[in-house]
Amino acid sequence: MTSPIPPLARHRSQPQPPQEWEPERLSGTGPWRLIIRAGIVFVVLAAVGIGLGAIRSSRAPSPSVAAPMATAAAEPEQGSPQAGAARQPVTPVTPGTQATPASPAASADPSRGDGARPAINAQEAKRMHDRFQHELSAAQLDLDDKAVGRLEQGLALEMTKASFETARMRDAEVAAGIWPGTKVWVPRSTAAAGDWFVASMHEPGVARVTDVLVKTEKGWRLAASTADTRNPAPELPVIAVDAEGYARSLDEFTSGLRGTPKQVALAHLRSLERATKDERFAEGPWTSTAVRLWQRERAQLRKAGWDLKLAYRLTGKVRALRTVDGGALVWYSARSTEVRTAERPGTTVTLKGSAAVRTENRPFAQTASATYGRMYVAHVPPIGSTEPIRVMGDWTDVLESHGT
Repeated sequence: MTSPIPPLARHRSQPQPPQEWEPERLSGTGPWRLIIRAGIVFVVLAAVGIGLGAIRSSRAPSPSVAAPMATAAAEPEQGSPQAGAARQPVTPVTPGTQATPASPAASADPSRGDGARPAINAQEAKRMHDRFQHELSAAQLDLDDKAVGRLEQGLALEMTKASFETARMRDAEVAAGIWPGTKVWVPRSTAAAGDWFVASMHEPGVARVTDVLVKTEKGWRLAASTADTRNPAPELPVIAVDAEGYARSLDEFTSGLRGTPKQVALAHLRSLERATKDERFAEGPWTSTAVRLWQRERAQLRKAGWDLKLAYRLTGKVRALRTVDGGALVWYSARSTEVRTAERPGTTVTLKGSAAVRTENRPFAQTASATYGRMYVAHVPPIGSTEPIRVMGDWTDVLESHGT
């Protein structure tokens, strides 16, 4: 393997390595510097006006850049093999081998109405995801919006297209590659969720990635994706499977957890929007660290005569799979908007990262705003557990930014 490139993801614009991040300034104040290592946010602030565009964690770093693929046999994208290396044949995944069988209480049982046999099995899902990654890698290399439209849907598609636009404005490339070590979990079909599956990939020392693909009228499309670039990235909780190797899809109102999947998603977003820590959630880059970052920026903006308003809105379906501990892995998405407004004249704000690229690095004297797409995966323990809810990965990308 070649040395890892800076965090960037199949679906994101490339974040700048720490030494290339320039301080975002409010005129008349000292600089702050944001240090991002592998998508995790470590904050050192000495002034104001960061804009949580700076907290974006490129979905998943690529171990190396991949060349365009002519065939559909490879491993997950974000982490690709060495440039020019021969592609390894795909080894089908046998249902039931990627997770420890669940206890009877946690298993899906069609006779109980937990779900019907899905339209795709584990081997087919693995091949589907391999092909998806190859085609996405080629689309990324070409910044091909049309090709991506055949691979992704909804907010995921919007985020990828936005990252392409940012790359074009930078006159830069978007990372492309194939991630190793794919495992898949296919839940039984339900009326609420339809057919979908989860693919998980892990490149030690780089990232642990999850993709959610759903069946649509036009074929299979990526609906959500997250990456955890902590080193080491914590293991995902074991997903429960039944005797046939199928997982159990939970709807957003499923009880028996420390909150229904939708309640947990809303509580996390509310915590970020209010910049107030929720004690039900474990410490981490997408919970307590993000809250502290917002609190510091708001305080520093206030000193400079600026106001900061945040909004996080749940977008799309909340999807969940049962885990063997009786809990659930939950995927959810949101749009966030941050609006900075000057309350007295004399100080300007310049956005950072992709938001700055979109505004051509201009300073603003009256307003500065940015809208982001955000995706998360969280582990929700069963009711009665003393374990906290853990947010275990994200994908964030700027959608638009403005200022006056």
